Amino acid sequence: MATTTGTRALTLDTLRGSARRRRKERLVRSLLLLSAGLTAAISVAIVLALASEAIRFFTNIDVAWLWTDRGWFPRRNLFDLLTIFVGTLYIVAFAMLVATPLGLGAAIYLSEYARPRTRRLLKPVVEVLASIPSVAMGFFALTVINPGIVQTLFDTTSTFTLAAAGIGVGILTVPLVASVAEDAMHAVPRDLREAAYGIGAKRSTVTRKVVVPAAISGVVAALILGISRAIGETMVVALAAGATGGSPRNFDPFAPGQTMTGAISSLAIGSDQVRGADQAFNSLYFVGIMLFLFTFGLNVVSQRYVRKVRRRY
Repeated sequence: MATTTGTRALTLDTLRGSARRRRKERLVRSLLLLSAGLTAAISVAIVLALASEAIRFFTNIDVAWLWTDRGWFPRRNLFDLLTIFVGTLYIVAFAMLVATPLGLGAAIYLSEYARPRTRRLLKPVVEVLASIPSVAMGFFALTVINPGIVQTLFDTTSTFTLAAAGIGVGILTVPLVASVAEDAMHAVPRDLREAAYGIGAKRSTVTRKVVVPAAISGVVAALILGISRAIGETMVVALAAGATGGSPRNFDPFAPGQTMTGAISSLAIGSDQVRGADQAFNSLYFVGIMLFLFTFGLNVVSQRYVRKVRRRY
């Protein structure tokens, strides 16, 4: 079947385009498919490597070693999971206590209150916080946050505290929460705002009753990303929490402690430093697979929640 447009016949070959163009498109498609497949393969390989060594660790120890009130000291075959789990929860709690109000507050201001020029100026400034090196923030938490805030407000004399580390991690998490939440709020259709203003609603009411509920899936996603960021932070915890090599079981956030990432970093400072008990090295993989399962489960739950509350406009 062919038609004519002017003096040139319109055929199926003409609609397909030139053979050279089709070859280029197939090449690009193949490269993208290869990249996606390679990414998936690398992810699977990492998980399998972690799982195999974690299973070996689990089968070579006494299960009672994973629940002992003597703390986390892997070089002495003391693998109290509660010690590093509670330490991680403390870091996440303090980080989100800082990042949630500051991040969401910045997002609401930039989306609803700031003028376009102010938004263009301030948003990059907020995101600059994300470029602060973790080691610099760890030193800041150790020398400024702990003596200036934690020791002053909570009457503690400890040089290293989980609270100071958590506040430092929270500062690093603010730009992530603010940027993602602001993008979600900014994407809310302006018609919804104008309809609310048309019936006499104040700006604060529009923000609370219209914009935030409409962007709730993006706000939740921002908070979940912030939690994942706090769980995975290492250098701030390693410097400011003060648990080098191990930690006794301690449920005081205003004292030194250990987290999952801190446990890995303090034990794996060069392969020649992983010494002591036979299972000390394999415990790194066990903690690593626990971190993976923790964050993976968190992401799965958040994805389901976001799909449930997402609104389409």
